[in-house]
Amino acid sequence: MISRLVDLFPAILAAIVTALVCSPLFARLAGVIGLVDLPGAAPHKKHALPTALAGGPVLAAAIGAPYLLLRSPFDRQILGILLGGLVICIWGLLDDRRGLPPLAKLLGQLLGAAVLLAAGVQVHLTRIAWLDWTITLLWVVGLTNAFNLVDSMDGLALGLAGVAGAFFMLATIDSVQPLLSHLAAALLGASLGAFFLNAAPARMFLGDSGAQLIGFLLASIGIAYTPAQAGLPQGVSWFTPILVLGVPIFDTALVVVSRVRRGTPIYRAGQDHTYHRLIRLGLDPTRSVLAMQLVAVMLGLIGFIALDASVLVANTLFAGSVVLGLLALALLQSRRLDVAAMPEAGDPAQEAKSL
Repeated sequence: MISRLVDLFPAILAAIVTALVCSPLFARLAGVIGLVDLPGAAPHKKHALPTALAGGPVLAAAIGAPYLLLRSPFDRQILGILLGGLVICIWGLLDDRRGLPPLAKLLGQLLGAAVLLAAGVQVHLTRIAWLDWTITLLWVVGLTNAFNLVDSMDGLALGLAGVAGAFFMLATIDSVQPLLSHLAAALLGASLGAFFLNAAPARMFLGDSGAQLIGFLLASIGIAYTPAQAGLPQGVSWFTPILVLGVPIFDTALVVVSRVRRGTPIYRAGQDHTYHRLIRLGLDPTRSVLAMQLVAVMLGLIGFIALDASVLVANTLFAGSVVLGLLALALLQSRRLDVAAMPEAGDPAQEAKSL
């Protein structure tokens, strides 16, 4: 059992070191086998040099390191999360290598979610089996694609993953879920270590394998997080995962609303993400990334403050966050900040990394 935060430090360190060691090795191997993202392959690809798509294998190795090297504890649910993540990572590598069509991508995500359900990791919201399964699938597939979509700039997705991993690590200590705390700690360490080569200018991209793996693991942790068993009322904790993952959720909502409004396929890539719109507001690339990561930290803090508040105050904080999010979405939907030109439909080289 975990009684102190320091008990998780070896897992974080093992994941960081593994990611730092594996990143250059796997990036070189990716270059040898042709697993690279070429400059100019699509209008939204602005990098100058061929870049290895090695993020998935690096993250998988780093997250697995504490379990293999330190024998971090796990149970059936944690094993299901890890195996489901492995399915997502392998499927993402196939997509990075061959460019899978949207339905094939969705199939891989559903397979990963099916592993979760088989391991007993699911939402228990309505107590109606089929409806809870549906909500679980929507949450997992949605967050898997949300991180795939938000991975629009060097270091952005990994920074958000590190913030979310840190908050989930702390939250699961409070909820007395030590096994989940170890998983969140491993994800935090893996994100920090992989960030070294993914930070701008990136020498390694996450690719579908890495971005989807992050989204899948965080979605799974959000489902498995059950503060009620530690005595926290559901009225102040039900929205904690939503706030912790609020930035990628917001970015996905922005992109979906924008593309539906313009009649553009959601699964096509484009420069209409939150990051691109912040650039058009006048922020430079570095501060645009930092702004999104800072908002993620603030939302996580609001979630923790709510856990120690009354039900009324907690839900008022959440409602206020939602209202501010809707106002921000309306602002960023303005014609001046939107993108008129999107990739031409039917060009498979310009399909998005998501569905």
